[in-house]
Amino acid sequence: MTGTAKVGAVVAIASASSVAAVFVPAAPWTADLFDWLRQAGTLGVLVYVVVFALAAICLVPGSILTVGAGVAYGLVWGTIIASTASAAAATAAFLVARTVARQRVARWAASDPRFAALDAAVGDHGLKLVILVRLSPLIPFNVLNYALGVTRVRLRDYALGSFLGMLPVTLLYVYVGSLAGELTSLARGATSGGLWQHTVQVVGLAATLAATIYVTRLARRALDGALSTKA
Repeated sequence: MTGTAKVGAVVAIASASSVAAVFVPAAPWTADLFDWLRQAGTLGVLVYVVVFALAAICLVPGSILTVGAGVAYGLVWGTIIASTASAAAATAAFLVARTVARQRVARWAASDPRFAALDAAVGDHGLKLVILVRLSPLIPFNVLNYALGVTRVRLRDYALGSFLGMLPVTLLYVYVGSLAGELTSLARGATSGGLWQHTVQVVGLAATLAATIYVTRLARRALDGALSTKA
């Protein structure tokens, strides 16, 4: 499956799951959970960040958590909170790989030739390579956290590169969640705005998806070129 297909498939699954959450029997408790996060203020954000970090360390996909930020906090604050949480979670897993799990991760990474090329490239262009590899779905998010932990990349470059590189996909997932939140409000009869507002939101999601796919393609080409010189 190509990188573009992966992005499209994940977005489709996340969208379907979010929309289904409005209508399936689990909707009451999911709605209560998102309401609690929204109303808990700083405590809710801290709980969200901790759960995100634990998920990353345990290799649990965080895409649903990212979508949930959109449901709970809306597009703007959801993007800020989810981006910060995902970067913090990625850094936590990175530090685990660089310390207590270093030998085990190094043995596992050595079996994949992609990591040798990545390590060599990161040594020369740390920040740039981290951004590119985050933008391109060459390696899954949670796996990459550990893999980069045993490379020569500096912590500063890793943290900043992860934050910037994950931002487009984070925005896309949060956008999906924010629309799901609007659907939940609509089902409750508590939504504001008319058909025009919802149409604009859907068009905005489509534009965000198109931009994400385009950026992913550009990043994949640049990354392939960088890694091919180190293979």
